[in-house]
Amino acid sequence: MKLLLRRLSDLPIEGKRVLVRVDYNVPLQQGRLLDDTRLRESLPTLRYLLQRRAKIILISHLGRPKGKPVAELRLDPVAQRLSELLHIKVHKLDDCVGPRVEAFVAQMRPGEVVLLENVRFYPEEEANDERFAQALAKLGDCYVNDAFGTSHRAHASTYGVARLLPSAAGLLLEQEVTTLQRVRENPARPLVAIVGGAKLADKIGVLRDFLDRADVFLLGGGIAFTLLKAEGASVGSSIVDESLLEEARLFLAAARARGRRVVLPQDVQIAQASPASLQWAVSGADQIPDGWQGWDIGPRTIQLFQEQIRSAKTIVWAGPLGRFEHPPFDRGTREVARAVAASEAFAVIGGGDTAAALRQSECAHAKNIFFSTGGGAALEFVGGRRLLPIEILRAS
Repeated sequence: MKLLLRRLSDLPIEGKRVLVRVDYNVPLQQGRLLDDTRLRESLPTLRYLLQRRAKIILISHLGRPKGKPVAELRLDPVAQRLSELLHIKVHKLDDCVGPRVEAFVAQMRPGEVVLLENVRFYPEEEANDERFAQALAKLGDCYVNDAFGTSHRAHASTYGVARLLPSAAGLLLEQEVTTLQRVRENPARPLVAIVGGAKLADKIGVLRDFLDRADVFLLGGGIAFTLLKAEGASVGSSIVDESLLEEARLFLAAARARGRRVVLPQDVQIAQASPASLQWAVSGADQIPDGWQGWDIGPRTIQLFQEQIRSAKTIVWAGPLGRFEHPPFDRGTREVARAVAASEAFAVIGGGDTAAALRQSECAHAKNIFFSTGGGAALEFVGGRRLLPIEILRAS
């Protein structure tokens, strides 16, 4: 059933205090912002609100501070860059809630923008604490969620506040939901799921979700080695989640029982376990020597993946297929990306690492590729899960 959301036009915005949950979880290095893509993606919603003279209060997280302030994860560099993009001063506060924040918001004028401090400095955020949500809600007259990438987590700033204020989807979140429903509801087949990344723990739930949706699974990255070991392969010192070996066996058995094709790496590029080592070689995926790690899929596996991609009509991809940030271990991700861009399939790319890898592969402007701002959120949504921060924005 098609999911219809309350829209910005449904909110009384003119001159009002609007709490906007954005996703400014961006890479920083020594206080310098390395990639402003997520800031740029939020601009249409912010400009819509500015045109209507709203008082904009921005909420975001950055990194994983585990509920306490971390100097390197403060949002000051984000506010500075956002000021440059909007061509207006974006104020930055050092807290999210409390009397000083309330006093600042109370004196805001229409058309002003303030960015609150990293909301995950507060343990109450991820706990979806009711009183913390109420303290945030006090700052606004209405609420807009434009952070699709965090919409698979029912936190105080993504779900709790939406229960307390008139709320709607931002333009970015609305675009995400509209586009991803095309894959969720009635995808052209065959549907090929390309799943990589470092940790199987981050992907096993999604793999299970796709058992009845994907026709083919192409599995690479660090997650492949747990799956390979579950089938008896010798994977050397490669990343393996020993606690998930049985889960991996169950997934592989269930996929094959349903007639799904599961393509695991046949060969891999391997390196010495120390990241400082530049020694590398190609090995059979089930015969990796002790002391060596698999860091990328190998040439034979690349060809196998390309063959499946050529016949695909829909592709969902989350997670790089190797350590693409360390050439030559970017080859698998790059070659597969080129195949996706050259295919006739409609492709959804989820997650910052995957998107970054594809942009490095010069595939950023391929017309058949949609870059989702959410990795886990995109996979869970397309996989059929109900994401509470999105469900609460349903139009009645």
